[in-house]
Parts: sequence; C-alpha cells; structure tokens
Amino acid sequence: MISGIGLDIVELQRIKKIAERQAKFVDRILTPFEKDTYEQLSGTRRIEYLAGRFAAKEAFSKAFGTGIGAKLSFLDIQVENDENGKPFIRRPLQNGVHLSITHSTEYAAAQVIIEK
Repeated sequence: MISGIGLDIVELQRIKKIAERQAKFVDRILTPFEKDTYEQLSGTRRIEYLAGRFAAKEAFSKAFGTGIGAKLSFLDIQVENDENGKPFIRRPLQNGVHLSITHSTEYAAAQVIIEK
C-alpha cells in the first residue's frame, strides 16, 4: 500500500546561483557522505548532482508527510547510488522507499513513493 508520494523539480541555474552566493548552502543540503561525491565532480555534473539531491530530499519530505522543517531536515535524508548507479534513500527510511531522479539541461526533478 502506498503511504506517500512526493515530487519536486528545481531549476539548475537557481541552484548554481545559490551555491555560488552562499558558501554554506552545500553543507546545509548534502550529508558528509554526499558531499564527498559532490567534491569529486566538476562543472555541470556537480550542479546536476546538487540539484538532484535537493529535489530528491524535497520529494522525500513531501512523501513522508512533513516537508522540510522542524521534524525533518535536508541532512536527515541521505541519497546514495547502488552498484548500477540507481539512486536510493539510505536514511531515514530505506525499505519501501522508491526514488527516481532525472535531469535535463535546465531542470532536475525527483519522485519518491513510500510503501507500507
């Protein structure tokens, strides 16, 4: 049974501008594990990764039913990739959580479905 569905889309240029203006933005969005991956990337791929993680965490928070705020922060949610490159939520829930992230030249989007 589906207990929640979340969807988010973000403009890559918006994320790029925020990251350039606010040095701590990346630290507020990415866990240390995610930041290690982010720092190994460059150029457009780096912004796609950051925007994709931002969208995934927003989508998860919507599916979870709280949104980002007092009960759930960006750093409470960790997104990883399996051996095939497929993204998945590692925490705060892993079982029954389905994640898809996509990118275009202008946008990153993510959808999360949580099953009980």
